[in-house]
Amino acid sequence: MFSKTLFATTAAVLGLSAGIASAENPMVGGAAMYADKTIVENAVNSKDHETLVAAVKAAGLVDVLNSEGPFTVFAPTDDAFGMLKEGTVEALLEPAAKDQLANILKCHVVGADAMSMAIKGMIDDDGGVHPVPTLGTCTLQATYEGDKIMLEDERGRTITVTIADVEQSNGVIHVVDRVILPPQS
Repeated sequence: MFSKTLFATTAAVLGLSAGIASAENPMVGGAAMYADKTIVENAVNSKDHETLVAAVKAAGLVDVLNSEGPFTVFAPTDDAFGMLKEGTVEALLEPAAKDQLANILKCHVVGADAMSMAIKGMIDDDGGVHPVPTLGTCTLQATYEGDKIMLEDERGRTITVTIADVEQSNGVIHVVDRVILPPQS
C-alpha cells in the first residue's frame, strides 16, 4: 500500500514538474522546449525545424550550438526554407557547400542571450533600429511593432519573429518566418 502511494505521488510530482517545465516555454513544432536542454537538444524535437537541424548537422555546427554559449538563435522553420528558390536547400546540404551553409546559419546566431524585451530595449535606446552583428557575415537591423520583432537582412528582406523567448540552457531561440541571407557578393 505504501509503495503504491509513494509511486503515485512520485508520478504525480514528476508529471507536474514536466508540465511546469513545458509551461515555461512555448511549444515549438508540436514539441515542448525545455530550458535545461541545449539549442540542438530542443531543436531536434521540433517538427517545424527538421531542415534547420539537417543544415546544422551538414554545416558541422552541432558542437558549437551544443556548447555553453550563450547564443541567440533566430530559427527559421521548414516553411521558411521552403521559400528559398527551388533546389537551394538541396544544394546547400551538399558537402561542397559546407562553408557557404555554415555562414548562412551563423547569420542566424548572435553571441549573446537576448530575450525579446532586451532586444526591444536596445531598439528603443537606438532610436527605433538596432544593429545586430551575427556570428556570420551579417549585421541585421532589428525593429519592432507592438509585440512583433522584425529583422532586416543585408538584402533588404524582412524576417519576423513568430515565437519569441524560447529559453535554452545555452541561450534563447526566436522562431522566424524566413531564412536570413548574407549580403550578395
